[in-house]
Amino acid sequence: MTDDPRMQSFDGRAKADAAPRAHHLTLSINNPTVRAILWQVGLGLLVVLAAWYLAGNTMANLARLSIASGFGFMDREAGVQIGESLIATGPRDSYGGIFVVGLLNTLKVSGVGIVLATLLGIMLGIARLSSNWLVARFAAFYVETIRNIPLLLQLFIWYALLTEGLPGPRQALEPLPGIFLSNRGLKLPAPADDPIWAWVAVLFALGVLVTLALSAWNRKRQLATGQRLPMTPIGLGLTLLPPLLAILLAGGGALDVPVLQGFNFKGGMTLSPEFAALLFGLTLYTAAFIGEIVRSGILAVPKGQTEAATALGLSRSTAMRLVILPQALRVIIPPTTSQFLNLTKNSSLAVAIGYPDFVAVANTAINQTGQAVEGVLSIMIVYLVISLALSGFMNWYNRRVALVER
Repeated sequence: MTDDPRMQSFDGRAKADAAPRAHHLTLSINNPTVRAILWQVGLGLLVVLAAWYLAGNTMANLARLSIASGFGFMDREAGVQIGESLIATGPRDSYGGIFVVGLLNTLKVSGVGIVLATLLGIMLGIARLSSNWLVARFAAFYVETIRNIPLLLQLFIWYALLTEGLPGPRQALEPLPGIFLSNRGLKLPAPADDPIWAWVAVLFALGVLVTLALSAWNRKRQLATGQRLPMTPIGLGLTLLPPLLAILLAGGGALDVPVLQGFNFKGGMTLSPEFAALLFGLTLYTAAFIGEIVRSGILAVPKGQTEAATALGLSRSTAMRLVILPQALRVIIPPTTSQFLNLTKNSSLAVAIGYPDFVAVANTAINQTGQAVEGVLSIMIVYLVISLALSGFMNWYNRRVALVER
């Protein structure tokens, strides 16, 4: 202790300066932002430690079982014949090749199911609001029944009906010439190896592109002048007439017609019972939920809009198509996106009825190679990518049709 008054004054100022700094430090630690950062850093460290532990444990178990890790098995011959495929396949294909086949099968059933479920859901949503008592009650009964029965059970029911309720190939039903329906599936004529079909595909694709461009121009023209071209007949003409004219000018296109040989049909293309059961189940189940979404979206539009459309002399169907539904889309699209994602992910139930989707193919590869980690990781990545792509597209469409107040 010194008796110098100047040193005592300096020590007093130092203590006085230290007190605010300590108080400031306490305030910083108690700051919600600082606490949030500390919690996030701590949680991140826990996630990293957990991932490190699981990865190390997995690698140790694989080494103990003498199982090689990595995706090198993708180049090995699979020795598996996929019963249904959009591309040519055989038992000499690699595991990577059959993974592609399974992915295409998943995309096929999901894409067709989304389109059909959307159309059926829109009809159900409108039917529930119909002034016809019988139509409204039937739609309500369908929605409340289908969406409360587990989807897996519905798939089993459809598969049993298609395989046990239909006759065998020798007694196959023939509703139209060249079309056969049996417990082996629906056999249809297919385009044969003829160059005209390539031209038909090109002309159809060009017709679709021209129709889309003309529709965009038609919307701008309607906003500017109030006049609108009838795009439905114009679009059908642009997409269907050029291919038909090409077929007529070429003298017709060769078809591969299915023919009964032995105990099954040869030639043509097949809609298998597995694909049909999965498609029916996914479509009918998802359409029930979409129907409720459409109904709620329509009810969210103020009744004054319907009254105004009626006062202008628009029919009920025209008012629904041009006035009510466009405004209801902002309510309908977000939850419908979730239903599209659910349909895509529910397609993994195909393994229960033998349809070779991506999950079924991956399970086959896992059983043959023992690469369970890589197989499950492939399934997760594929469904994640499909879901993100579908969600991104629907978000873009939602922004595009959103009503903007000016």
